[in-house]
Amino acid sequence: MENGSNRIRISVRNLVEFLFRSGDIDNRMGAGRGRELMALGAKLHRKIQRVMGAGYRAEVAFKREYCLNEYLEAGQMAPETPLYLVLEGRADGVIEEKDMTVIDEIKGVCLELSHLEESVPVHKAQALCYACMLAEERDLDRVGVQLTYCQMESEEIRRFREIWSREELRAWLARLLARYGKWARYTFERRLLRVESTKPLEFPFAYRPGQRELAVSVYRSIRRQRKLFIQAPTGIGKTMSVLFPAVKAMGEGTGEKLFYLTAKNVTREAAEEALRILRGRGLRFTSSVVTAKEKICPLEKPDCNPEACPYAKGHYDRVNEAVFSLLTRTEAVTGEDIRRTAEEFQVCPFEMGLDVTDWVDGILCDYNYVFDPRAALRRYFSEGVRGEYLFLVDEAHNLVERAREMYSASLVKEDFLAVKKLVKPYSRKLEKALENCNRQMLARKRECDSYTLYAEVDSLYLAVLKALGEMENFRAEHPGLDPGEAYRDLYFKIRDFLSIHEQAGEDYQIYGEHQKDGRFMIRLYCVHPAKNLKLCQDKALSTVFFSATLLPIAYYKELLGGEPEDYAVYAESPFETEKRLLAVSRDVSSRYTRRSEEEFERIAEEIAAMVLARPGNYMAFFPSYQYMERVEIPLTALLASETVRVIRQAPFMGEKEREAFLGEFRERVGGSLLGLCVLGGLFSEGIDLKGESLIGAAVVGTGIPQVCTEREILKAYFNRKGLSGFDYAYRFPGFNRICQAAGRVIRTTEDVGVILLLDERFLQADNRALFPREWDGYRIVGRRGLAGELKGFWGRRI
Repeated sequence: MENGSNRIRISVRNLVEFLFRSGDIDNRMGAGRGRELMALGAKLHRKIQRVMGAGYRAEVAFKREYCLNEYLEAGQMAPETPLYLVLEGRADGVIEEKDMTVIDEIKGVCLELSHLEESVPVHKAQALCYACMLAEERDLDRVGVQLTYCQMESEEIRRFREIWSREELRAWLARLLARYGKWARYTFERRLLRVESTKPLEFPFAYRPGQRELAVSVYRSIRRQRKLFIQAPTGIGKTMSVLFPAVKAMGEGTGEKLFYLTAKNVTREAAEEALRILRGRGLRFTSSVVTAKEKICPLEKPDCNPEACPYAKGHYDRVNEAVFSLLTRTEAVTGEDIRRTAEEFQVCPFEMGLDVTDWVDGILCDYNYVFDPRAALRRYFSEGVRGEYLFLVDEAHNLVERAREMYSASLVKEDFLAVKKLVKPYSRKLEKALENCNRQMLARKRECDSYTLYAEVDSLYLAVLKALGEMENFRAEHPGLDPGEAYRDLYFKIRDFLSIHEQAGEDYQIYGEHQKDGRFMIRLYCVHPAKNLKLCQDKALSTVFFSATLLPIAYYKELLGGEPEDYAVYAESPFETEKRLLAVSRDVSSRYTRRSEEEFERIAEEIAAMVLARPGNYMAFFPSYQYMERVEIPLTALLASETVRVIRQAPFMGEKEREAFLGEFRERVGGSLLGLCVLGGLFSEGIDLKGESLIGAAVVGTGIPQVCTEREILKAYFNRKGLSGFDYAYRFPGFNRICQAAGRVIRTTEDVGVILLLDERFLQADNRALFPREWDGYRIVGRRGLAGELKGFWGRRI
């Protein structure tokens, strides 16, 4: 919808997919909503378009406005209310023939074309929409409607063509728009409520130091449709400082849908709370939380097909009614709301939750629903049309490594062998295709010592493309056979590999590696995710990246798709420096060459000094579990005669264990508590222990990640680009861990606490240059002076 007017904007694809879907959810390789295979056909599209001759125009944009009042049923809209639908999209081709003009829609499929008896209804509807617009635009009496299906591996083509008169097209479109009527009315009325309620809305609190300037920067960046990178110290209230100006900008015409993107539940919950506060002050703003499939699925393990799940059967026949029912009940849609409504209508709660996002003002979700090509909400980002979207990316420092994983793909040789054995009794063709993939990988395995870089893997690409086609045929030829989870997993891994291979360029490194379990892997590794992230950001009007640890800003601009001219803000810290002691030890180090029982004892002494200086709750962060265990022995001995309980993080803690660990800090029962944790793990970021829940933290080591294949690949890649490979692969990610762990202590302006950095390397110039501004005034201490420094600090607080 275009702000400032009564116009609803929607893509052709989204409209027809919404209205023409029906039947079951079925994710069994190629079944479900059509047989088009993601973006794999992009190159094939272009190849077909190039050979179509001079009368063929490729990628033709259409945009047309329709007054919905002319199509709506009686009672759907007051006659005096003009409401317009702006329908837009891009047809694959327009063919100029001697006696007729034809719309051409191209769909790439892996299925053998002999299994395709007619065009897929949703594909045909898409072509008909373009035909309608073409007929009106050129005043044509009739238009050809052609669906071109191309088999991905063989490049065989099959076409379906019909001829429609302009009167038939108009009648067809009228029925389509009438069906969309109540949804258009809902969208229009909700938008009016949102716009009117934002006009008098004011910031709900007294501004903290630096907070108003931060909110103004966000507002100006959004209104100017620019990107903004924010380093915002903990405690400034960054969630409200970003959300409030974004909502105000939407009310004034910039942005139609807001995406609040997070990496962790705790930051999503903070956004929910901020919206709740604004609604309490009059804001009419609908929002929905997207819950991961594994968490919201009613089955013990998601299995999305009508044979395994009763909610999948007939889902698309009932889901629109379920969505509309929920939307009329609440403005703040939670995961529990979706669960209850899905149960009432017997539909899949995950898919229903995604559909709800179409109709709300704000979407609170994980990064991957925008940036990950496997999970992204295609309804917003698949058409290539820029949307009226605002992206607010919380804890944006996490996006770098997450993006590398999103845009990478791997295949494992042994997976092909396992699935080959499964299908051998049923399909000789598929068995041969999988064996060819196995041979391709075996040849590379024999040439590989530990790991090997490859310039290309084109022959492997062709082999797995062939295998994917045979897997599609296998499903069509054996519809009642369930080949098992290993088969399904390999199918989706192949599909991901092919899709990523199409976009892999100079920002990728391809390598093969022997894994610890003896299996051989080939990986398309995205070393520099900026290009892919920028393609997503270009779909939005404005993107705001914010974090308490977005330093150095130039590093994050480089890797997150920023440009030199993009805005950056370093928000003022609201904390009084005298309420925090930041001490750097000059006497200890976690260097590998310094690791000894004597060094572990010295580190234990400094942690014990912190804990014994004042009763309270403390955490100590270590480079690894092994290092933690070595320090724990002398530390426990030092604290044995004191009223100090020591607990430690265990590997692979589940959600219940994690909450129990944090619960120890929230429920003080006297004495002191020391939690031993691993740096970069569950408890070094994303937890909020305020006041007396945590009054001190010790961080052992500089956080540098362990040397591994991918870190070394990153180091070499950025060295070749003329940047510091060591900084980009090791130092910057490591120091981010340090800042995150240190940030667990001071959470509000009332908090008081101590932070110890236990490694002499923090005093090196390269590391000191990374210290945040708010660390100015840090103290350099030795073992003998630490106790006195701590005693003096706490003495001044009494």
